[in-house]
Amino acid sequence: MTDEDFRRLCEFLYRRSGMVFTEARRYYVERRLSERMRATGTPSFASYFARLRSDQSGEVEPFINAFTVNETYFFREEHQLQCLSTDLLSARLKERPAGRPIRIWSVPCSTGEEPYSIAIWLLEHWPQVDAFEIEIIGSDIDTRALEAARAGLFGRRALMRLPEALVAKYFEPVDDEHWRLIADLRQSIGFSTVNLVDLAQTRAHGRFDVIFCRNVLIYFDEASRRMAAENLYENLLPGGFICLGHSESMSRISPLFEVRRFADAIIYQRPGERGDG
Repeated sequence: MTDEDFRRLCEFLYRRSGMVFTEARRYYVERRLSERMRATGTPSFASYFARLRSDQSGEVEPFINAFTVNETYFFREEHQLQCLSTDLLSARLKERPAGRPIRIWSVPCSTGEEPYSIAIWLLEHWPQVDAFEIEIIGSDIDTRALEAARAGLFGRRALMRLPEALVAKYFEPVDDEHWRLIADLRQSIGFSTVNLVDLAQTRAHGRFDVIFCRNVLIYFDEASRRMAAENLYENLLPGGFICLGHSESMSRISPLFEVRRFADAIIYQRPGERGDG
């Protein structure tokens, strides 16, 4: 790639996903590009980029998939799960109209560890779990990751933080290195594709009581972070909460949210009066 080719490719990726890649990550970009060119049998950057821009054979989707990061594991940042069951859900129940389900969104959900972790945590740690209808949705821009999430097959590294008793309770061994989540749990989570900087896509998912959006905004620039934050604000019910990764701060991104300090975690809240959720 020439410098101009690199600029055009990164600009295209930014417009379609919000992800920012600078010269410092040029080798990573070129390696992923080479993989897609080989996979599609495209001989030159010019012909591949033309293919991307016209989206021949649906190439945009696998191209974006090639650049996503799916490093995750069960019970990651467990203190936020503790805060969910100790503080956040009780606060949301005070504003919940009769008959409305509690809605929790994991975005991006990668290969499913986070939404499945939320389900397992609530089953194990929230005494009221059987008294309410709970809807957990996992969404991601990476369609390959979503296929893996639906399959519910995980390796030893993904399960490294789970107590052995929970692995035995919620997973079935496939071989010495892989376990599959039990069918009841796999079927309890809905999965969908979403681009956080696309308002139409985020809005289509409706509003939630709690959103987990961890360790993705660090890959965005200031403008796309602000756009994603505004979209997520629209996806929260008044009084709803959003959990970010430990290195992320909504206070530096958007003034729309209030900072809430609980015993286990710092969480961000969409303002709202009691009874308007």
